[in-house]
Amino acid sequence: MSEPTLVPVLKQLLTRQNELVVRFPQISQPAPELAMSVSFPRLEIVLEGELADGCLEAPLGPLHALYIPGGRWNAPQWHGPATSLSILFSKQKLGFSLQRFDGKKFVEIRKQHVARLGPRVGSYLLLAMNELAIRPVMPTTQIVLSGLLSHCIDQLTHLADTVSKSRELFLAIQEYIDEHAAEALSRETVAKKFHITPNYLSHLFQKSSTVGFNEYLTAVRLELAKKLLRGYELKIKEIAHHCGFEDSNYFCRIFRKHTARSPSEYRRHCRTL
Repeated sequence: MSEPTLVPVLKQLLTRQNELVVRFPQISQPAPELAMSVSFPRLEIVLEGELADGCLEAPLGPLHALYIPGGRWNAPQWHGPATSLSILFSKQKLGFSLQRFDGKKFVEIRKQHVARLGPRVGSYLLLAMNELAIRPVMPTTQIVLSGLLSHCIDQLTHLADTVSKSRELFLAIQEYIDEHAAEALSRETVAKKFHITPNYLSHLFQKSSTVGFNEYLTAVRLELAKKLLRGYELKIKEIAHHCGFEDSNYFCRIFRKHTARSPSEYRRHCRTL
């Protein structure tokens, strides 16, 4: 699908952002046969008509946006005329698919992919949406969705052309750390993975980030620890190991330093919210 066709669709959605209804999967049963399930987040936005889905109790109407977190399933059911825009947020690319169903067959299917480059705005918006999927809050969900749509427009227009090769490498390194933070990472092992020297890795962080390598790795691990403390009944020692900390006492000291609470206190605090 060409850029002049897709970008206006996204811009038109933004002009009606106050009318957008954000929805999340409601059915927690195992995925049925032929359901769609991938490891990355997706958006299904109905532009016209009505679209039922096996993960919802009621169908999607016009300007309804279904956000499916990574690992969750959905099962679109096309019963009558409808037009929908699907957006897939994989680690490396954004995928777009505009589909129109006339009641009997698909009469128009347009697709486009674009590399995810530039600032990590999209990643943080997706993290926010994943949190909202657990406990939806309006109008915050509308605002975050609008941010995602705006981010998609940026990616489809000028942003990808402005990213330097060193910035692209830095973003790839950040993504690798995000995915492997639970492993025994070090400046040396990450540098080796990307075929650069440890000193150049440090230089990339100095040039492209407000924090150094170790600070970034610690921040990612602590965010993972917070997620486990909020959602799982694991022992503190188990959480430390799941987040890449070999010494649970060191983990507790670092956690308190950054949050002003011990892991146990943080867990109790979250349960009172």
